[in-house]
Amino acid sequence: MTALHGRQRIWLTGATSGIGRALAERLLAQGHRVALSARSASALGELAGDRDDALPLPLDVSDRAAVRRAGERLAEAFGGLDLVILNAGTCEYLDARDFDLDLVERVFAPNLFGALHCVDAALPLLRRARAEGGRPLLAATSSASAYLPLPRAAAYGASKAALSHFMESLRLDLHAEGIDISLIHPGFVETPLTARNDFPMPMRITAPAAADAILTGLARRRLDIHFPRRFTLPVRLLGILPPGLRHCLGLRLTRTTAGQGAPEPRP
Repeated sequence: MTALHGRQRIWLTGATSGIGRALAERLLAQGHRVALSARSASALGELAGDRDDALPLPLDVSDRAAVRRAGERLAEAFGGLDLVILNAGTCEYLDARDFDLDLVERVFAPNLFGALHCVDAALPLLRRARAEGGRPLLAATSSASAYLPLPRAAAYGASKAALSHFMESLRLDLHAEGIDISLIHPGFVETPLTARNDFPMPMRITAPAAADAILTGLARRRLDIHFPRRFTLPVRLLGILPPGLRHCLGLRLTRTTAGQGAPEPRP
């Protein structure tokens, strides 16, 4: 893991579980000032303890007004932000035989719109850091599923693909302002969220290993931080196949459970 340069002012969402928890522990150990956001105030309090360099900021990123208030609190506490890591998100799988639009909205709310609420709140503070002479960085956690459509992943994969597209487009628009954007595309990571998955997860890595890969990528200001590469590189290549071949591949990845016809994704 490569340490981030200097002592930075950082906002991390999704900070109390999985990859976010591992990132929070490493950032605090490196001596940064970190605002920690998640829905659970008690979990944030436990994570921050009595540290002066940790600011617990309980937040549901799906609540636009609450995120704006959090931005105001960050401005009071930190002034500007050198690094923002938008890591909050969720995952549910969609069974097309029983199409559930509520499920789709539940997934899109934090994964896409929650992230965009945070972008809205963070941009003024990133611009303030830039005006101070810094080179601020905005990072968002997408998913390797954004590279390639997979069975049952219509809601989750689409939310992450939309996030990746939005952030890549925003990267072009912010370049002239001196604000950089990194996208994070993890493969399978051992977290409480993936523990609910009912299908094989090849080349799965631990949350601490994922956090190390992310921080190394951020320190090097990579545009696309994806890992483990032995998994994500083939997925990226499969994602650029012609539509007909992608369709055939998707059908081959779909497994029907005995007697029920329930599709399962198989990476």
